[in-house]
Amino acid sequence: MADQTLFHAKWSIRRLLLCNLIALGLLGVWVWPTGQALFNQFDTWFFHLLNRPLGHNVVWLHIWTVASLRPFDVLVGLILLALLIKGDWVLKAAQVRAAMFGFVSILILLLIIRTLFSKWLDHSGLQHDSPSMVLEGAVHLSDIFPTLEKTWELKDRSSQSFPGDHASVLLIWAMFLSVFSRTLLQRVLIWGLALLFMLPRLVAGAHWGQDDYIGGLLIAFLALGWGYYTPFAAIASSLWLKATAPIFRLLAKIPVINRMSLVREA
Repeated sequence: MADQTLFHAKWSIRRLLLCNLIALGLLGVWVWPTGQALFNQFDTWFFHLLNRPLGHNVVWLHIWTVASLRPFDVLVGLILLALLIKGDWVLKAAQVRAAMFGFVSILILLLIIRTLFSKWLDHSGLQHDSPSMVLEGAVHLSDIFPTLEKTWELKDRSSQSFPGDHASVLLIWAMFLSVFSRTLLQRVLIWGLALLFMLPRLVAGAHWGQDDYIGGLLIAFLALGWGYYTPFAAIASSLWLKATAPIFRLLAKIPVINRMSLVREA
């Protein structure tokens, strides 16, 4: 069986409180008029810095067009999953199955928090359009490649851009692995990938910077706090492990597949 000590079925009140206080602090700074003005000023500059080269740099244009397509999101998801279940990198080989189920459970919790938060935003009137919809001079990838928007779900705008869904998933992945990381190199790689994969939405204009560094972080901290620093992950992971045990016993009999850390017995 996978290592059950990865998650602890107890409450870590101090860290749970810290995660919630950070999330509330981010929200408070964001709704504060002065803070909002500063964020808007910075994000406008940052958006034009990233977006304007699309209009005259062909290499920049094609890199971020590909990165803004739905299939690229699938590729990113596979990369994140591969690093999560890679045995003896951040996590021991015996821990990756429990880790995967724990992370998936926290991810589900994140989606629930995101849905509830979005409903509150809609009623509060704080929701906003993406920069590509409101800023003059924005380069729209969908105008340059109209067929890609329909066939490959190219995303360069949103009428509900706060918080950044894409960013919140990347951030919770980075936070989750950072909890178990042991070296500076691991943390640099984890956070470097998370920040790199957040860029396509920012370059294309689907999100403001604050949608990610405020909204994405806010949701990720809440999910980490209530998912990892409570018994939630331990209980959910244990249930998943028991429910899927027969499946993994069958997979363990298949050559090549049975060599994967995710499938091997500890």
